[in-house]
Amino acid sequence: MILDQQQESKPANIGDSAVIGKPQSRVDGPLKTTGAAMYSSDHHFEGLVYAWPTTATVASGTISAIDTAAAAKMPGVLAIYTHESIGALYRTPPGSGMSMILDEKRPPLEDTTVRYYGQYVAVAVAQTVEQARAAAEAVKVTYAKTPHNTSDKLLGDVEKTGKKSVTKRGDTATAFASAPVKHDAVYSTPAETHNPIELHASVAVYKNGKYTLYETSQAVVNSRDVLAAQLGVPSENVQVITRFLGSGFGGKLWPWPHAALAAACARNLNRPVKLVVSRSMMFQSVGHRPAIDQQIKLAADTSGKLLVIEQNYVNHTSILDDYDEGCGEATGFIYSCQNVAVNSGLARRNIGTPTSMRGPGAVPGLYALESAMDELAIKLKMDPVKLRQINEPQKDESNGQEFSSRHMQECISTGAEKFGWSKRNPAIGSMKNAEGVTLGWGMAACTWIAARMESEATVELLQDGSARVTCGTQDIGTGTYTVIAQMVSHETGIPIDKIEVVLGDSALPPGPISGGSWATASVVPAVLQAAQKATQTLLVAAVGAAASPFNGKDAKMLEFTNGGVQTKGQSGTHVATAEIIRMAKVKAISGQGKSMGTLGNPNEKLSSHSYGAQFAEVTWEPEIARLRVSRVVTVIDAGRMINPRAARNQIEGAVVMGVGMAMFEATEYDQRSGAPMNSNLADYVMAVNADCPEIDVTFLDYPDYNLNAIGARGVGEIGLAGIAAAITNAVHHATGIRVRNLPIRIEDLLAPAGHPKKELV
Repeated sequence: MILDQQQESKPANIGDSAVIGKPQSRVDGPLKTTGAAMYSSDHHFEGLVYAWPTTATVASGTISAIDTAAAAKMPGVLAIYTHESIGALYRTPPGSGMSMILDEKRPPLEDTTVRYYGQYVAVAVAQTVEQARAAAEAVKVTYAKTPHNTSDKLLGDVEKTGKKSVTKRGDTATAFASAPVKHDAVYSTPAETHNPIELHASVAVYKNGKYTLYETSQAVVNSRDVLAAQLGVPSENVQVITRFLGSGFGGKLWPWPHAALAAACARNLNRPVKLVVSRSMMFQSVGHRPAIDQQIKLAADTSGKLLVIEQNYVNHTSILDDYDEGCGEATGFIYSCQNVAVNSGLARRNIGTPTSMRGPGAVPGLYALESAMDELAIKLKMDPVKLRQINEPQKDESNGQEFSSRHMQECISTGAEKFGWSKRNPAIGSMKNAEGVTLGWGMAACTWIAARMESEATVELLQDGSARVTCGTQDIGTGTYTVIAQMVSHETGIPIDKIEVVLGDSALPPGPISGGSWATASVVPAVLQAAQKATQTLLVAAVGAAASPFNGKDAKMLEFTNGGVQTKGQSGTHVATAEIIRMAKVKAISGQGKSMGTLGNPNEKLSSHSYGAQFAEVTWEPEIARLRVSRVVTVIDAGRMINPRAARNQIEGAVVMGVGMAMFEATEYDQRSGAPMNSNLADYVMAVNADCPEIDVTFLDYPDYNLNAIGARGVGEIGLAGIAAAITNAVHHATGIRVRNLPIRIEDLLAPAGHPKKELV
């Protein structure tokens, strides 16, 4: 673990905390439920105008001509910008750490080449959004069309990008050839599109060379840096604000072309500009989880001990950008095995650049690996729980490091007990519920990386007895406002309802991105240190204030406890924080905290991850072709839960998203045009309330103090990892059909009468 060079926050006394580890209602809840919370597209300014992009109707080609004459004369239209008139926009230079990151590196309207359907080719600006849209759609674009490729057949198509070795130890080829029990299959997942309720949006205000951008961002500091580079101005001339986010699921981590487009329009017109991406554009120009093919080879001896794990995966990427999903992230350490090889490849397609979707890499990677483990268990005639138990590693075999904290086996055993796994009959279709409906039971293990990023925070103790906390991170709907308030309340004794948490502004002390389940773990040391420094400064104020009963004493003889100051070990004279501040005749006393990150540090001594187990039950009624996920038990080892209520909500939401991944979600491309065909919420099917199973969530309580002083890790991603595999494994148990190509479709499960059921690949 990297420690802050100044001072790492001391371990917090959690056992007797009145707030840490206790369920808390969200402090931002009243703002959201009353409509007072301002989301990006809610912002309005005097003179605001609206932008709407013109999107390409071909997936590959060159713009021969753009006729804007008719559109420019339409009512309310202020300007039509093309590659010839938008003005200077630059590419982003290489960055370091969590700075200068974006997935689609080409600025909007940079050239006349079209590389995917829906690429921005012009933008209209008008007095109303309806006028802007009408004008954008009236722009006439002539294309010299060239052949495009949106095929989802990916394995073997890596000639232009090459194959990359991700993990390698031992000799997989030799060991596989001689192994007594082996499995070799391909598992495919389709492109999935993020569909948060809140659309991507940018409201750009330009004044005197400076930009204020109200963005739908999961990383305001990085967005500031990227947009400053694209606009060609110093970073201090750009401020990015995201007070509230209507969910992002990774799709709003990095800036997309519409943000620079809105800013350029504001610059050109010197007026505030609002650009809200339409739902159909969400399927084209703001990223998605890529389509992925994965070949998994497993081999074991007759006792079930793994001899080989080999994973070869290829995901599609765009023509210009190299997006690697990272499906092998967990493969090297989740099980003990001497011979492991993971190779990745990219297949270029005429699609928008992919991006992170909740649990990038590990989620699709574990779908394939955990499905293959189930198939191997069947070949071994072994309980899939037992197969995972006998292959538990003692250390991270990918790098030789000791585990910071690992309790996966307890997750599996606890989940099996809560689920009732001992009652499982492994015979296909053998289990029925009380109504005579066929049951299928499946399980999978899961894991997710634990890390923290650089973070800063400031805590102010105010004269009225309240506190104010500032940090340039953001709350994307996961409860960051609340957990920060809980930490400050724990350290200062100030009630949560008297703590103002200010986030979502790049002008604040720089904070972490809200991605990777790393935000909470990252802000813990910075916020605790800031609160501790504020209270230490309070002690100095207590001995310096003339009216203070501690005046003239040595500050080292005082202690901060129960929201005030007293002499160490003596409870006779206790003065509240607010009273000390008033005696000192200052408005506020503050402390700053700063902590370094662990993510990507080559000197890390420990392997830090969270772990879990997923158990799923499906019901199958072939007579009416009804397949449902009826029950899920999930057990998670993710350190200390600062707010168990919000954490449970995260896992439950991830489980429902996993139902969608397994059974519904797939972006379908029209091979004739290259367009996403189901680019709306009617045709892109997601899990809804009626699809939600009964969900039982258990957290193991093992604080990971190697990561931070509270021992907290994140839970945003791990709840999705393993769910799709647990469901498909349950489907095989119920139907005898192994679906390896997601999503599961009812027609896959309806074998014609008299014909044997088949493995679907």
